[in-house]
Amino acid sequence: MTSITLSELTEQIQQTIKAGFESPVWIRAEISELRENPGGHCYLELIEKDTDSDTLLAKSKATCWASTYRMLKPYFEGSTGQTLRSGLKVLVAVTVEFHSVYGFSLNLRDIDPTFTLGEMAARRMQIIRQLEADGVVDMNKQLTMPSPVQRLAIISSATAAGYGDFSDQLKNNPSHFVFYTKLFPAIMQGDQAEGSIIKALESIYDHAGMFDAVVIIRGGGATTDLACFDSYELALNCAQFPLPIIAGIGHQRDVSILDMVACISLKTPTAVAEYLNSNMQEVENQILNIFADIRDVVKNKIETDNRQMDQTKVRIKQTLRSWVVQKTHLLDRQKSRLKSNVRLQLLKQNNKLLVLEKSIETYSPAFLLRHGYTITTLHGKRITSANQVKAGDRISTYVHDGEFESQVE
Repeated sequence: MTSITLSELTEQIQQTIKAGFESPVWIRAEISELRENPGGHCYLELIEKDTDSDTLLAKSKATCWASTYRMLKPYFEGSTGQTLRSGLKVLVAVTVEFHSVYGFSLNLRDIDPTFTLGEMAARRMQIIRQLEADGVVDMNKQLTMPSPVQRLAIISSATAAGYGDFSDQLKNNPSHFVFYTKLFPAIMQGDQAEGSIIKALESIYDHAGMFDAVVIIRGGGATTDLACFDSYELALNCAQFPLPIIAGIGHQRDVSILDMVACISLKTPTAVAEYLNSNMQEVENQILNIFADIRDVVKNKIETDNRQMDQTKVRIKQTLRSWVVQKTHLLDRQKSRLKSNVRLQLLKQNNKLLVLEKSIETYSPAFLLRHGYTITTLHGKRITSANQVKAGDRISTYVHDGEFESQVE
């Protein structure tokens, strides 16, 4: 039985691979690991997964030497707006190498940015379609924005310039509106950004009743820093959040998926502050208009009431005047009737007096004396019987033209 040494076997494998892969080969793969060493070399692990089951189909180490990496990295990032990082699908040209000590490896020589752009666009579209299929893509947009929007939960990096500009513009607004803000710090770029922002949303959820809306802001930066805002999990959390979300991510590229699901999407943190100030101004104008309407209604009511009061006064005066005239006429008639009644009563009483006077005159002593009768008295008392006198009494006798005395015998 013949045999060969291990080095002879590896030498044969090396020659076979070299003969079979004289020129670079373009391969489609996903970057699962990537690291750069201080010398400028880049070491990667490339994988391929089954599209349906996500089962790992192949894996290989790859190297991009510093001389090549210095050119490929800025070329790729400038073309795609993305950093070379794990999770990206790439189309790369590689040479196949085999070393007797280090084994099989790939040497990365070139990269096609358009492939990654297409994969990113496809992935983005896949996320959008998944959100639509989940029925959540418009959920946050359907929330009613409170009026005014004054109590704000803010997700941002505490040291970001965009957050500082946003806060200054809210605090120093020309109308002196007061906003109540609470910062929930989060990492706003890189691989950890997605989880950090979701964690901040969860913290806000625990105190949702304290806020009117959530503001997610990030200042301008490289497009490569903003990939986290195209995340399915982040978009899902934002779309289903119970408070309206206002996104102000400073970028000039296409709208992110977070922008698509947020209740309101604006270009920059400064634009968000302008929107909030404008919202407060609109509310103030509405309140002032309501006050003006109330003032006009009250003024018109007072003027109407005054007119009605004046008219009522006129009617009352007319009524009183008419009443006084009526009562005056009635009083005059009553006075006339009273005078007539008094005159009649006086006349009746006068007639009675005349009758009495006549009766008195008829039966008076003077009347009798004038008609031949006399009156005799004894000691001033009238004598009506002979038994009242005796012999020797001196009596007085009165006739119509005088008196005389006599003595009884």
